[in-house]
Amino acid sequence: MELVEILKTAVGRKASDIHLAVGRAPLMRLNGKIEDIPGFSPLTADETKNLVYSMLFEEQRAKFEANWELDCSFSVPGVSRFRVNAFLQKNGVEAVLRVISSKIPTPEELSLPPSVVGLSELNHGLVLVTGPTGSGKSSTLAALIELINQRVPGHILTVEDPIEFVYESKKSVIRQREVGQNTKSFQAALKSALREDPDVILVGELRDLETIALAVTAAETGHLCFGTLHTQDCPSTIDRIIDVFPPHQQTQIRIQLAGVLQGVVAQTLIPRKDGAGRIAAREIMIMTPAISNLVRDGKTHMIYQAIETGAKAGMTSMDRALAELLQRGMITMEEALMRAHNVENMKNLAGAQIGAKPSLTPRGAQL
Repeated sequence: MELVEILKTAVGRKASDIHLAVGRAPLMRLNGKIEDIPGFSPLTADETKNLVYSMLFEEQRAKFEANWELDCSFSVPGVSRFRVNAFLQKNGVEAVLRVISSKIPTPEELSLPPSVVGLSELNHGLVLVTGPTGSGKSSTLAALIELINQRVPGHILTVEDPIEFVYESKKSVIRQREVGQNTKSFQAALKSALREDPDVILVGELRDLETIALAVTAAETGHLCFGTLHTQDCPSTIDRIIDVFPPHQQTQIRIQLAGVLQGVVAQTLIPRKDGAGRIAAREIMIMTPAISNLVRDGKTHMIYQAIETGAKAGMTSMDRALAELLQRGMITMEEALMRAHNVENMKNLAGAQIGAKPSLTPRGAQL
């Protein structure tokens, strides 16, 4: 079975992910749902292993066999780039591939509001894009980085695991480093970055204390630093960062975060009501003096209320974002209810009069 044909078919149908699983025909995630890629037979264990190994260099195969899992990237000219996670499970070697568009999306294509686009115009500070896996975080960041690339004569440095969107230097010089290929770790790359004269640093994922501390330090020292977290809303993003640190350091990191954080965009992708793909709902927090004080004083539970009343600063809550999509007929009420922070508030914002109570947990139950 030809790997290229599988990938070409899935990409042609606009799949977001491709699954190679023993005993199943190749699968794809289309509009948020898993289904068979048409035209292919179920894979044996040997066939699946051969397909996975055909994507790996010899060094990557050795690393996979030593660790039983591997993150890497793979490219098929004329088709697409893919982020690959290969792993060993009870039936044998399997893999999941995320389709990465060869074209960097524009803010207009992603429907980014002016307050999010404005984050690309900052000179320094920390900007976070958060959400569950597969929520479009990388696309949002890529659009912002490309805006800077087109406008600013500076130096942009990315540290990713693996590299997803590939940039061409325009007004900026762009250097991309992949963990495991061009650097040993996020921590090593970030320590080195501060000596490489960057203006903008993109950290693929803020996944541990040292990486977060280095990103905050980079933002404090005059760099514009972008990063991602797997959090569901803006207040929980603040809490996640602070909770990573030991108790005796949490007061200090609150003070630092209050000073350097510029904005948080928490997003999720929702199936469109008309079945034509998915659309993003975004909660947006801009760091005003009021929110900075709440972070500094440890009152993150009050941030959501500040977001609700911060429309003039370009902020919007997830409930309001969902309500607007409902009013425009873009998503169903069922999908909105699954993601609402406060169900009644979201209904009121949407102008919906629904007597039945939802059976699902209000906030992110499907994740």
